[in-house]
Amino acid sequence: MSVDAIDRVIKNAIDVMENSKYQLFEICESVRAEREALNNELQQVIDETAKTIDTVDRFEVEYRRSRVRLTEVSRDFKRFNEEDIRMAYEAATQLQAQLAIYREKELHLKLRRDDLQKRLKSVDKQLERAETLVSQLNVVLEYLAGDLNQVTRLLESAKNRQLLGLKIILAQEEERKRIAREIHDGLAQTMANVVLRTEIMERMMTKQAYSAVREELYDLKGQVRGGIEEVRKIIFNLRPMALDDLGLVPTLRKFVQDYEEKSKIRTKFELIGKDMRLPSGMEVAVYRLVQEAFSNVVKHAQASHVTLEITMQQQMVKIVVADNGVGFIVDHIDKRSERANRYGLMGMRERVDLLEGRMDIESSVGAGTKLSMVIPIKAESKEE
Repeated sequence: MSVDAIDRVIKNAIDVMENSKYQLFEICESVRAEREALNNELQQVIDETAKTIDTVDRFEVEYRRSRVRLTEVSRDFKRFNEEDIRMAYEAATQLQAQLAIYREKELHLKLRRDDLQKRLKSVDKQLERAETLVSQLNVVLEYLAGDLNQVTRLLESAKNRQLLGLKIILAQEEERKRIAREIHDGLAQTMANVVLRTEIMERMMTKQAYSAVREELYDLKGQVRGGIEEVRKIIFNLRPMALDDLGLVPTLRKFVQDYEEKSKIRTKFELIGKDMRLPSGMEVAVYRLVQEAFSNVVKHAQASHVTLEITMQQQMVKIVVADNGVGFIVDHIDKRSERANRYGLMGMRERVDLLEGRMDIESSVGAGTKLSMVIPIKAESKEE
């Protein structure tokens, strides 16, 4: 086939996939609208179910009282006549009928709630599949629309090598955001709903009859709330939202504060230069490098103090992490040994290399460790 024929085939394929992408996008929007409607309807059913359960409980109490009243009237012929017995009987019968109606309504609402929850899960799966197809189409379109003849020259260019590294990191972070969104929309919402339902059950119970069950529910609620907090921590570790909203320096300040509270290791954060926003991929890369370095300290250094120093300049950003821990022999780490992999330093080196940077390690046994990483800020990166 001639070059022109191949070009026409590729262009036709691109046109077809572009049209398919927009159709899939419309499907995604339709499914999202359906999901929102189901969510609203489910919440209404949950609220109505709670009210109906309260009503059923109230009628049960009133019915029991009416039965007791009917028994008293039926036994004491001296105090009560036939009219009193008839009225007590009719009151009990009416309450019994109302109780049966509301019990039936409660059962219907619970079935409706379960059905909506199943439909919601099905819609979530459809939405996930549609989003995956859109993502896959975008990847294929990027490859087909790109100039394949430039691939070799781009890879050989030192400037574009850093851009490639940033794109790889961004792809990893996109996957982290997807996982974080799934946890937030799925597990976290389910656990929050469990807490809500336990609170409803807690309100329905009387202290005399259900004290033991109330204690059990109270304990369950505490456990679920703890689970929700843990899920939120997982979401933050997957993708700290502050990185997008506030930038690198405020996010690192918060990370250092949280690290000190959790690990009980004293920390110090210092910024040299003027705080400025970096390309999104570079901010993510720097954050992950600091995260890994601090993780090594708590796992291996046995340190009581760790410092983070960030130097920001127009052409580069420098990261220095120093601790007063047990230290190690640097030559052993530099030989790509299993211990190096265990410390995570090889992974950090690879990240820094992708960004055309340099990482230096200073350490000796008993004298702590100092990691220095310098990452250049390319002009192309700034434009992005």
